This record gives sequence, C-alpha cells and structure tokens, in this order.
Amino acid sequence: MKNQLTFIIAFLGSAVMLAQNTFERAVYHSNGDSLQYRIQYPLNYDETKQYPLVLFLHGAGERGSDNETQLTHGAQVFTNTGNRNAFPAIVIFPQCPKDSYWANVDVDRSTYPIGITFHPDQKPTPHLQMAADLVNSFIKEGKVDTSRVYIAGLSMGGMGTYEMVQRNPETFAAAIAICGAGSTSEVQKYALNTPFWVIHGADDNVVKPTYSLQMAEAMLEEGAKPRVTVYENANHNSWDPAFAEPDFLLWLFSHTK
Repeated sequence: MKNQLTFIIAFLGSAVMLAQNTFERAVYHSNGDSLQYRIQYPLNYDETKQYPLVLFLHGAGERGSDNETQLTHGAQVFTNTGNRNAFPAIVIFPQCPKDSYWANVDVDRSTYPIGITFHPDQKPTPHLQMAADLVNSFIKEGKVDTSRVYIAGLSMGGMGTYEMVQRNPETFAAAIAICGAGSTSEVQKYALNTPFWVIHGADDNVVKPTYSLQMAEAMLEEGAKPRVTVYENANHNSWDPAFAEPDFLLWLFSHTK
C-alpha cells in the first residue's frame, strides 16, 4: 500500500511538472489590475492559423498568486500528447487571487455542504471580467476560431463557468461544469445557445449535488438537452472520474457555434 501511495504521489507530481513545462507563464493587465494565467499553444503552432480556444477555471483551493497551483487539476488532460494531437487548441488556465471568486457569490462556510447565494444582478467579479477580456483579446488578434471557443471549470470554477456563459451567452460553443452551482434564474439567457455537460458526485459534502441538478433541470425547462453525469461514489473530487471520461475532450470539441 505504501508503495502504491508513493507511486501515485510521484505520478501526480510528474503530471504537474509536465503541465508547468508546456504551459507558458503570462499576465494580463487591465485597469490597474492583473490576472496571471498559463497558456498552452498547439503542437507545431502556426501563427497564420486560427485555433479553438479552451478557458479552464480552477477551484477555490487553487487560488493564489504563484501562477502554478491552478494547473493542479485538469491540466494533465490537455498536456497529454495524444490529446494535443487530436484536439489542437489554445488552452488558458487563469488564476484567481485568494481573496476573490470567479462568480459573484456569497459563500457560507460555517456549515458543510456550503451555502451559496449568487448575485446575477450585480457586476461580474474583476477577475471573471478579466478572464473574459483575455479571451476576447485573443479573438481580436485573429488567433481563435470563434466558432470553437469552449469553457470548463470545477467547484468554484464550475460556478464561474455558469456565470461566464451567462454573461457572455454568444461566446461559447460548449461548456463543462464540474461540481459547481449557478443561478437558475439566468439559465434562459444561454440554455439554447451553449450545450452543457453537468457533472457532480453523488456524495459531495462540499457543494451539494442538487445545485448541479437544479441547473440541469432549468436547462431542460428551457428546451435544452444538457448531458448530465452523477458519479455514484464520488465526493467533491468528481473531477477525477470526469477527466478520466474517454470522451471528455471529444464531447467538448464536437460542438461548434
């Protein structure tokens, strides 16, 4: 058992190191503020071509200022050589500071599962707005196939995924929200524009799985057909089985606007 644990730790460490090597460091500046991010360009990147773009929003545990921790979960899916060959894309992992959230939300951590209150009538958080502006900057530079802009996120980033699409309903060709939550009252703004894959763990004791199911139900009521996956034995780490899905990227990249 000890040897197995050592192997797992070593494997995860090597995956993070690979991500750090293939994802370049960068900083986006706007209105006196900044957003650190990592970016991976396609293999054999050709500046004369336009590529799909994927924006990935990390969870609360990966907030910070080191411009590294946001690669902990999910980056390995995109650094995989087979996936890079099959799905060439510009992939961006921004990092949210520790004192901020992607979504405009109040989080009550006095009990678990946490309590969540969204504020869709208020402005987006500065760092969600900067992430949107960052994507638009690549679009304006002509680097992006605008029919193939995608977003995915987990936990806090799953909440950010719903809100990013909500506030930019014409931008994204598809979205994956893992163990997240959102404002059901805003779903009508994007339900028929952006296909969603909604993912959660049935045993999640941090973010209640009913939050995801409520979002999926709201989409269904609008006439959309979200893909919904609930992992029977997964807790909050439902991103692990999600990233192991053989068609995780295939589903995402199969959609165009």
